[in-house]
Parts: sequence; C-alpha cells; structure tokens
Amino acid sequence: MGNRRLFIALFCCFCLQHIIEAYHQQVFVDQSGHSNFTKIQKAIDSVPVNNRHWFFINVAAGLYREKIKIPYDKPFIVIVGAGKRNTRVEWDDHDSVAQSPTFATVADNTVIKSLTFVNTYNFPNKGKVNRNPRIPAVAALINGDKCAFYSVGFSGVQDTLWDADGRHFFHRCTIQGAVDFIFGNGQSIYKKCVINVLGATLKPGVAGYITAQGRINPYDASGFVFTDSLVYGSGKAFLGRPWRSYARVIFYNTDLTDVVVPQGWDSWHFRGHVSQLTFAEIGCYGSGSNTGRRVSWVKKLSGFSVQSLINLDFINSGGWVQALPIPV
Repeated sequence: MGNRRLFIALFCCFCLQHIIEAYHQQVFVDQSGHSNFTKIQKAIDSVPVNNRHWFFINVAAGLYREKIKIPYDKPFIVIVGAGKRNTRVEWDDHDSVAQSPTFATVADNTVIKSLTFVNTYNFPNKGKVNRNPRIPAVAALINGDKCAFYSVGFSGVQDTLWDADGRHFFHRCTIQGAVDFIFGNGQSIYKKCVINVLGATLKPGVAGYITAQGRINPYDASGFVFTDSLVYGSGKAFLGRPWRSYARVIFYNTDLTDVVVPQGWDSWHFRGHVSQLTFAEIGCYGSGSNTGRRVSWVKKLSGFSVQSLINLDFINSGGWVQALPIPV
C-alpha cells in the first residue's frame, strides 16, 4: 500500500508539472517565505496585464487571511491549492454584497482548483453558531466568462456564491450556506457537487433557500443546472426562489435528502408570474425527492429540453471546456 501511494504521488506530481510546462508560466505562494510570494493577491498582481497565456499560481497548504480579486484585464489565470481542506482563503467583509466577496474574478478564463473560499462574518466557528447579525456576505463572486472550478469549496451563510454572469463549470465543488447561497445570472453547470444547507444558522422553524437565479427574459441563456450532485444538511430549505422574473434552475439525477421542504420551490416576489419560471427536477432520488407535494407550477420539461440543459453544450459553445489546461 505504501509503494502504491508513493507511485500515485509521484505520478500526480509528474503529470501536473508537465501540464503546467505545456501551457505557461508559473509562480508559487507559500506563507513560509520560501516561495515567490507569501500572499495570493501579490501573485495575481504579478501577472502581466492583458495576459494571453495560462499563468499558474500554485498555493501551498495554509490559512490565507486576505481578499483576492482577479481584474478583468488579467485572463488565463489558474490558481491551484493543496486541497479543499488544506488551502483556505478567509475574510469577513459584509458592508455590501458588491464589496464583500472574499474572492472575486471579473476576468474571463479563470480556473481554480483544490482550495476553499470562506466569508467568515456569519459562518459558524468551530461548530458554534456565529452571533453576528445575518446579512449578505459573499465568499466568491464569479463575473467572467469561461471560468471553471474543480474541487473548490465556497463557505458562507447568506449569498455565499455569487454566480453573477458568464458561462461557468463547477466540478466536485462544495457550496455551504443557508439563504440564497447560490445566486446570480450565471449560465452554469454544477456537476457532482455537494450542496450543504446550514439550517442551524437560521432561527428554529425558518427554512432557507439554496438558489436565487436571475434570468431576466425568455431569451436569456442563463440558468443553474445541477447534475449528479448531493443536497443535504441541517434544518430545511427550498431548492430555490426567483431572483428575477424568468429564473431557471434544474436539478437532474441528484440525491435530494429530507433537508428539502416538500413544496420544493418558492415564488417569492413573482406569485402572479410563475408560468415564466423554469424550476424543474428530473430523475432525482433520496428522502427529499418525492414531488407529490411540490408546488403546482413546477415545470415539466420535454426530453429534448432536458438534454439541451444537462449536456455540456449548454455552456460549452466554442469548446472552451475541452481547451482548459486542467482536464476534468
């Protein structure tokens, strides 16, 4: 067993090195002071403006207390940590939704792998409920096009992940929160992700909301599609409510535990316009998947519509996912 682990470790290091060498330039971040930088933001600042080649920022294990922003004129940045549990970036801003993100990218072609972003303002501390008043406090803002996240953690309570705009791919990510904790107008696929409802952060008997999607008209291509994923946690939560009038959220082949309320969905401010909403569950299973008591206006999609949404082509115009420097 020991020899096998050694072989796997050497193989992974060798492969990662050659993936990196094939694409770009790279720098290293380590709080020990023995690398190029001790702060992730300093490494981002070192990337040339209007960069056109994959630039890898390798981040060692550790807790990084900093806010991070990738500006619009620094595309093609790849940040790779040492694992979701080993590399963490934390901050606690909360003055406004726009100002609060611990991590933000407004650049196209951003790729993040194997680390966790946390907004600690409301987040439970060592299992204990945080006593700060609950307000929106964003862990990550994604506002660039063609962005991908592999084994990334996003932790907060309200408005954790602002999937704001653009085409995005989330693979084996973990998103934690209680209220509207995946929100925005992104056109995104969440594949094999874990959605963790933190119901204990709310008052007893109060249900949370997982998604708040912001599609604005019937021609808007945006929507959140969850496939082959898991929804679990404490307390109760709705699968979603509409942030804007044509919201679109699909759960496909996903394990829905009994954290999901029987109604499934809430119409929020759009009770007279529920026909415009596209909220659907297809092929889901688990203790919270029974649709017998779902709201009457949940969508029944045709087989063609389902395939057009769950297929990678929903976000992959131009084949950008296959062109990423880190394969799925």
